[in-house]
Amino acid sequence: MYVVEKFADYATGSRTKPIPAEALHHAKRAVIDWYAALLPGAVVAPATLFEKALAEDLDRGNARLALGRKASTRAAALINGTAAHAVEVDDIFKFGIYHPGAPTIAAALATAQSAGASGEAFLRAVIVGYEISTRIGAAMGRAHYKYWHNTGTIGTFGAASAAAEIFALDRNRFAHALATAATMAAALQQAFRMDSMSKPLHAGHAAEAGVLAAAGAREGVTGSLDVIEGEAGMGRAMSDGPDWDKAVATLGREHHITMMTFKNHACCGHTFAAIDGAQEAQRMLGVKAGEIARVRVGSYRAAKEVSGYEDPATPAEGRFSLKYVVATALVHGSVRLAAFEPARMQDPATRALMQKIEVAIDPELDAAFPNQRAARVAIDTVDGRSAEYLQPARKGDPELPLTDRDLEDKYLELASPVLGAATAKALVAKLWKLEALPNVGAALA
Repeated sequence: MYVVEKFADYATGSRTKPIPAEALHHAKRAVIDWYAALLPGAVVAPATLFEKALAEDLDRGNARLALGRKASTRAAALINGTAAHAVEVDDIFKFGIYHPGAPTIAAALATAQSAGASGEAFLRAVIVGYEISTRIGAAMGRAHYKYWHNTGTIGTFGAASAAAEIFALDRNRFAHALATAATMAAALQQAFRMDSMSKPLHAGHAAEAGVLAAAGAREGVTGSLDVIEGEAGMGRAMSDGPDWDKAVATLGREHHITMMTFKNHACCGHTFAAIDGAQEAQRMLGVKAGEIARVRVGSYRAAKEVSGYEDPATPAEGRFSLKYVVATALVHGSVRLAAFEPARMQDPATRALMQKIEVAIDPELDAAFPNQRAARVAIDTVDGRSAEYLQPARKGDPELPLTDRDLEDKYLELASPVLGAATAKALVAKLWKLEALPNVGAALA
């Protein structure tokens, strides 16, 4: 049996079973967090630019963009998927080095709205998309992440699985949807090693490609069923020979959707342990930023390489500058969306502190990546005191999770400026009761 068939067996076999209560609750958490990322991302580039670029696919169809504009299924998946990754506050599956929500939920919602599916069907599709794609991401591992951006590659499987579930594809067609998705998966790390809009588009493209793969399979389009494990397949071409038996071993028994990291800072997740550790060391010393003489950060290789901008000039670069976000946290107390406004990015105190920050790869912490995302931070003060703190996990990781209240507060902070406070509160109340909605298209339009 091929890998895609094993995933298809899981998905189709789960339809006759009730959704486990824990998985259902965490699926709603994931959707709420997705909206928290979607709404601020929907009103900035590149999502706003793609509304112009795809104008012929808008103002028709049953799917909707974030603010209610009608769209074709594929256009909604692409634009909403892009928007949900644009401001870097979307969820993470750390074991797969992957943001599952942006592509998976964008595809699930677009297809659910177009099909008039129920809230329960929508949540089931989200769960299936997360369970399949996170296992592929974990199997492809660190070797895949060296050159590829998992949210664009692995996210294609999340989107295809979610759409296939909404379409209620049979086992054979579901497997072919995944097989086609594999050969459409793309996204290069180099695309965001300099200032560009490509990174959020990776999530949007994955959402659209997944919808296309599932829609094609529904009509009889076939793919190579051995495309994942074959001699010239994805596992060999884009990784170092993944263990696919291990990847499928816990399907249906262990729910990865209960293991999400929900972001507590509005920037690259690789910087979070350093931010949290720096703030804790600052608290230990009881000092203000101006009293700091030196900050030393040790973390894993990806944290240094992916967030390595030394002199960020744009919001995109700022979100991927470990020195900038750590300095911002120490000067201003947080790293929220305001941290990337033009005036804040040129703040003299922040820029001065950046010059005192040193970043190095810590071999011990690097060896633990991706299963552990840690940082060791030492602060020296101008009066000769020092403190060192090992941040073993990021706030928001499964080990240090955001509570439901934390998550809702994050959503309200990010959604209210876009929707208005009353509308944002009404929407989140509806999202907490998604499983009771008879028609997602009507309720979330």
